[in-house]
Amino acid sequence: MAERTLAPPRDHTAGPDRRERPQWWRSELARLAEVTALVGLVVTQPLLDVLGRSPDFFLFHRASRGDVLLLVALIALAPTVPFALLGALAVPAGRLIRAAVHTTFVGLLLAALAVQVGRHVTPLRGVPLLVAAGVAGAAGAAAHRRWRAPRRVLRVAAAGPLVFVGLFLFASPASAVVLPRGEGGAAGIAGAGAHPPVVMIVLDELPLVSLLGPDGHIDAERYPNFAALAAGSTWYPNATGVSGWTPYALPAMLTGRYPEQGAAPHYSQYPDNLFTALGGLYRIKAEESITRLCPPSRCEQATTPEQGLGVLVRESGKLMGRIAAPVDSRVDPEDSYRERTAAEAGLDAAEPVPDDPKFRWDTLDDNQPARFTSFLAGLRPDPRPTLHFLHLLMPHSPWAYLPSGAHYAAPEDLPNDGTGWVDLARARHLAQLGYTDRLIGETLRTLRATGLYDKALVVVTADHGVSFRRDWQGRGMDAIEHAANEVAWVPMFVKEPGQRAGRVDDRNWEHVDLLPTIADETHMRVPWQMDGRSAKAAPRERADKRFYDRPGQPVTITGGVPAPLPPPAADPLVGTRVGNVPVGGSATVANRDAFDAVDPARGGLPALVWGTVPDDVPDGTRLAVAVNGTVGAVAPVVPPDAGGRRFAAFLPDDRLFAAGANRLDLYRVGDDGALRRLTLS
Repeated sequence: MAERTLAPPRDHTAGPDRRERPQWWRSELARLAEVTALVGLVVTQPLLDVLGRSPDFFLFHRASRGDVLLLVALIALAPTVPFALLGALAVPAGRLIRAAVHTTFVGLLLAALAVQVGRHVTPLRGVPLLVAAGVAGAAGAAAHRRWRAPRRVLRVAAAGPLVFVGLFLFASPASAVVLPRGEGGAAGIAGAGAHPPVVMIVLDELPLVSLLGPDGHIDAERYPNFAALAAGSTWYPNATGVSGWTPYALPAMLTGRYPEQGAAPHYSQYPDNLFTALGGLYRIKAEESITRLCPPSRCEQATTPEQGLGVLVRESGKLMGRIAAPVDSRVDPEDSYRERTAAEAGLDAAEPVPDDPKFRWDTLDDNQPARFTSFLAGLRPDPRPTLHFLHLLMPHSPWAYLPSGAHYAAPEDLPNDGTGWVDLARARHLAQLGYTDRLIGETLRTLRATGLYDKALVVVTADHGVSFRRDWQGRGMDAIEHAANEVAWVPMFVKEPGQRAGRVDDRNWEHVDLLPTIADETHMRVPWQMDGRSAKAAPRERADKRFYDRPGQPVTITGGVPAPLPPPAADPLVGTRVGNVPVGGSATVANRDAFDAVDPARGGLPALVWGTVPDDVPDGTRLAVAVNGTVGAVAPVVPPDAGGRRFAAFLPDDRLFAAGANRLDLYRVGDDGALRRLTLS
């Protein structure tokens, strides 16, 4: 009998032999498909869903079609790459190790998915939610390892990312930005009469009540330039926006129609608007922020440079962090819509105003928003009728400016609601409104210097307000129901050509009335049906208002011109000098180092101070913050926020600061008013 040579037993812990290789590749591709499906559910779907419902995100960041497509490709493909690489590294370790690594991936991804689902369907947050998600992930991984059905479902679901990309590109509101369909738009018909230049400024998130003094008129002491505007124009104090959200409010203003559908604020979705109505006759110079209603064929392109793919990736990464977190986000996504300064955008500084001891504009000129700088530079006489349009995100959050024009830093996740925090938010809003008043003053000065002021139709308004009422802060439905006077009513000023004396018109103005009014003032006939009524026509008979938290779902608001809100109470300690007082306690100031080298000439000041105090300091304890020996703010101790902060104090008076090193002191204010200095760390 011939001898037979037996092959040695195969080592299943080593890599695949040649006969196993085809089966091995099929197995690895199947595992990659499963990971792709889970990554699609954890990353691609939620991120593209949020971005797809936020075309204003791409419009604000001036994203080109190529930028958006690259971003979508990165979101769909990049998160899978680390898993594929780690899986490839496990190949030489053998079948059992590869299977264990893959099961670990499945468990982690299922746990991440459970965090997102749990945050929406359970009251769990933080560590309890993480624990529950971990248990769910482990159970899911065990089921995946034991049964074939979960694996088959995941392999079929591997097509999910392609489906999510398709929905984003072809069915989401953002699709209009990526794949605009058409640029049409009816041109207005010029009628008999003069066609004056139009200067239109739309501010953002500015409630009328923030401008009012105790007498119900514009507060001339705090906002002298708004008061000067009112003194030479027609003020409509009973004016309301139609929505608390700019992507709905601004198109309504510029089309004369109430918002009926959740479309992107883009010319392909709103082809008939102010820019097309005037564009046949008028030259259009438009500085839009989170809309693109002016079609390229009608508008001169903005001079501020595009921000490109980098900022889209960075902001999308921040958004993904909030989506995946086991806690509710306190960050408003619109807070990423920060107006860049002229210096950041690399624009030439605007022309400085004459010396003013109260306002260092000549040294803070680079702090002007780039969009405002470009708008101001375009305010020049033109032989052709011209529309100068600016939508400026002022005094919209994030609040970063003092009335002087100096900017300051603040944590992105600082709360805006709750005891202590909402009062701080309102104080910062009012300070930025003081800076906005400076911008209005610079506009009026430029119009007068160029001779445009008397000739032009000047319109200054805001698209919506915002509530600072405790427990109802913001612009959502709760704020509308409890503080409509702050959300709906907005400043509305119209200066007709040649108008010199101010007057007040109490008619029931709604912002759909804006386009009909401009059309009448410019003697242009708008060739489409509008819901609004011109201010030159008889006032509307009804007294109530139409307001839309969601398109197509009007809410009826009743009431008239809102009463002024009391200004923030000034603590009697503010402005006092502090001598030697005993030490009694400690505190941590997160940005204490910012006081070591202050350079006011560069336009930045550490005007916001935040930190924490020991746990035994009770909530409600007053803390006095002094700079160079003068108390600049008094703030309460509050329960710790998500960042562990128990106080934040705002120092809006830039006269507290000096160039170089500044002394920062914190004092605990006793019930009897006595101060005890806290040791800072």
